[in-house]
Amino acid sequence: MNVKWAINELDKFIKMTVMRNGSGSGSGFITTSDYTAAPDAEVAQHAQIVEKILDRVIASWRTEITGKMAHNRWARHREAAIRARQELVRAEEVRENLGENAPELSAAKLHPWIWEGAKSLWQSGHYREAVGGAIRKLNAETQNKVDRRDVSETDLFKQAFSLDSPKTGKARLRRTKDDGSDTYRSVQRGVMTFAEGVFAGIRNPLSHEVDQELSEREALEYLAALSVLARWVDQSDVEAN
Repeated sequence: MNVKWAINELDKFIKMTVMRNGSGSGSGFITTSDYTAAPDAEVAQHAQIVEKILDRVIASWRTEITGKMAHNRWARHREAAIRARQELVRAEEVRENLGENAPELSAAKLHPWIWEGAKSLWQSGHYREAVGGAIRKLNAETQNKVDRRDVSETDLFKQAFSLDSPKTGKARLRRTKDDGSDTYRSVQRGVMTFAEGVFAGIRNPLSHEVDQELSEREALEYLAALSVLARWVDQSDVEAN
């Protein structure tokens, strides 16, 4: 958006819609009337452009701004224009002081397995070890779900989400019902591939870089990835022989 142009157009409209009072007398009566600074036809023409600006800056202006004023059909437009102008003029200041209006991720709101595994170390600022704790917790909970201790990490997930039928002592996890469809096979393969990436890209480097601490942001992103995998495991159905 050309902010300078938009502000200029709003300024014009605000000036055009200033209400003025006119009075007159005749036949023994005094009459009063209110009118806009610019002729109504000119205001209507400019409103066509201003409405497009308002739709971009304050999308809900038509329903959230009442702008009621007797004898002024442009009251809502005018109030919206004043607000939109302020929004544009002070947008940078607002961003600097409030930050972007974007969702924030809290480690405490990730899947319980992940936060439980990371919590104590995270709160003491040991982010690398916190991620490691979350991985161990995820691995243990997955083992518990399929009742296995003989495999772990990547191999555990490959076997748990295998497309093969379950065997004695080798239960399977199914994210969706096995209907033999391509979607079912894709979903199962996706978990295995994602898990392999998690252990190869997060778990392995952590175990070999013990002297390198993670930043809080990097560790949080790792926990988010682990949370996705934990949720998939937790929501999967167990298929045993």
